[in-house]
Amino acid sequence: MAQVPPQTGISAPSAPAIAAGLAYADLTDLVLAAPIIADATVRSVSRIKGAEAAGVGPSDARLYVEVDVTSLIRGAQGLPPRIGYVLDVALDARGKVPNLKKSRILLLARPVPGAINQVQLVARDAQLPWTPDTDSQLRTIARDVLAADAPPVITGVGNAFHVPGALPGEGETQVFLTTADQRPVSLSVLRRPGEQPRWAVALSEIVDEAAGPPARDTLLWYRLACALPATLPPQSTAALEAADATVAQEDYRFVMGALGECGRTRR
Repeated sequence: MAQVPPQTGISAPSAPAIAAGLAYADLTDLVLAAPIIADATVRSVSRIKGAEAAGVGPSDARLYVEVDVTSLIRGAQGLPPRIGYVLDVALDARGKVPNLKKSRILLLARPVPGAINQVQLVARDAQLPWTPDTDSQLRTIARDVLAADAPPVITGVGNAFHVPGALPGEGETQVFLTTADQRPVSLSVLRRPGEQPRWAVALSEIVDEAAGPPARDTLLWYRLACALPATLPPQSTAALEAADATVAQEDYRFVMGALGECGRTRR
């Protein structure tokens, strides 16, 4: 059996605190959608009315925002120092447009074809107030996403196998995952009598003896926790004996419990 390093419990190791109001998964969703991420200061705000504001609710306003770019967290260096974009915002309690001028913000956007000084936010809430924590998290996520060894996109669950051990309650389960680029990813769960089950994730065809669970709020954790189904699909255990299939299902649920909820909070 492959050796899985000892663990003190089922929970994945913790990671640094996430920016207030948004979960790690929320920020990662935005980063993955945004070829441009910029630290900027709002220079001017103009309210858009009439036909160009079609579809805006009575408690919202559509704005054209111009910002001065301080630094690029992600994106082409050819981005002009001043860019503009459309932003829909909720009116305040007095029915007024929030005062954004001179605010330091973080924006996640995509280019507008044919308009080098224009961008489009990747989501309505893709303009974020600048805070040290949010800035740090976005930079970390962007770096991890662009890294040569970034974990692949998980697309589903493949076959699962369970090998009983020599002793009652002993055994190993391995679950192979499917990925967008066909790179191998697998989950392994090792059981020994009288011990807490231990699990690991492998990013190659060989289970690394030093591998372990991913730390929570990391890109590998996100790839697993936010993509995998809560239970093994029936086809994953179709080739197993009933008893082995039952253990494989239990081990998979153990892994999902250890990963915890994806934790998205955005609509």
